[in-house]
Formats: sequence, structure tokens, C-alpha cells
Amino acid sequence: MGRALGLVGERWTLLILRETFFGVRRYGEFARNLAIPRPTLSARLKTLVDAGLLDRVRYATDPDRHEYRLTQAGRDLFPAIAALMRWGDTYLAGPEGPPIVLRHNDCGHLDEPFLACGHCGGPITADNVSSEPGPGFRNN
Repeated sequence: MGRALGLVGERWTLLILRETFFGVRRYGEFARNLAIPRPTLSARLKTLVDAGLLDRVRYATDPDRHEYRLTQAGRDLFPAIAALMRWGDTYLAGPEGPPIVLRHNDCGHLDEPFLACGHCGGPITADNVSSEPGPGFRNN
């Protein structure tokens, strides 16, 4: 978890990733939507590209213009982003409700993401799991 947070645990990084999940691809759109300082945006985008979460793809020439697209590693962060959104909507949204909702395209219903066991499909909560050393555990 420490390594993951070292990469994506910064506020602007999570907001940039959220924007990419909702279709934002271009530098100017990120800057406008997030009101992020441009040097910060440039640095965060470079970090995400270098880490393999985003690809920088040219979409125009003369002058060269690029957009940012999620890689598979970036797309695999969606459950974490959705879980943070759900938590924020539950505990931090105002009386008018959440600013963005997720609709499941397959069934058409508003979605309430939850964490489930990949083996049995049952919900995973803090009360029904236990941790144990994995193959990469270091006992220092």
C-alpha cells in the first residue's frame, strides 16, 4: 500500500485520474476542470506517464499536440477511485447529494460499487478478512 500511495496518493494525482475515467484527455481540459497550477499539472502528468498509468499520444501535428490515455494499469485503478468516490458521497456530500453518480451501462441502474471476493462473490469488509504475509513479505 505504501508504494501505491507513493505513486497515486497525492491529491492532484487522484483528481487527474478521476478526470481521465470520465473522458478528459487533453492538457487544457485538465487545467480548466481542476483549476490546477500548470507546473503542477505538467509534473503530475509526467509522473503518471513515467509510471505507466497514462500514455501520452500525439493527436495533432504542426504544432504537436498530445492527449493522455489510461493504460491497463491506469484502468485497473478504477475500483479504488470508485470506492473513494462512494466513501466521499456517503460521508462528505452535502444535503443535495453526490456531485457525480455512476450508472452501470449493462443494466442501466445507478451503481453502488462494493468490494467482493473474486472466488465466492461475497462482499469483503474490514470485519470479514484477515491479513497474512504474502510472497513479497520481508521480515526485517
